[in-house]
Amino acid sequence: MKRLLSLALMVLPGAALAHPGHDAGSFGGGFAHPIGGTDHVLAMVALGLLAAQAGGRALWLLPAAFVSAMLVGGAAGWAGMPFGAVEPVILASVIVLGALVAMAARLPLGVMVAMAAGFGFAHGWAHGAEGPAEGLLSYALGFAVATALLHGAGILIGRAAARPLLRAAGGMTAVAGLALVVGG
Repeated sequence: MKRLLSLALMVLPGAALAHPGHDAGSFGGGFAHPIGGTDHVLAMVALGLLAAQAGGRALWLLPAAFVSAMLVGGAAGWAGMPFGAVEPVILASVIVLGALVAMAARLPLGVMVAMAAGFGFAHGWAHGAEGPAEGLLSYALGFAVATALLHGAGILIGRAAARPLLRAAGGMTAVAGLALVVGG
């Protein structure tokens, strides 16, 4: 297990900020963007884990806030709005969301929704800034669908996992986020 974790920690930093598969203006290019970056996958699945852990209205509000703000952020990034700290915020989203799951934190729903929206905006900005010059709608639909599926995967895992396993997954996510910071 230690060898597997060591290997993952060595490989993740290089893959974290790589986003392959950006076909100009296509649904496929948009869909590939979040799936092609370890930082995006970890944060989006972790948000689903957090939503599952919180339960109730958080199950749909957290993903809805993230995806909605991500689309706004995507438009802002595509339009060239400056956001100098986008990568640190994206990496912080991995660490914070993972840590909240690991600690089984019980934050007020409004705080979690605002946090999800803030992190979603940052992820969306990165998608939009690296997106195509034309065909933004198709591209945005692609990254929105991929993100919703990643959130859904996190929710399914979170609802199926025993509480200690869920918390361990959150802890591993936070550690992976720290590894991305150190390796990036």
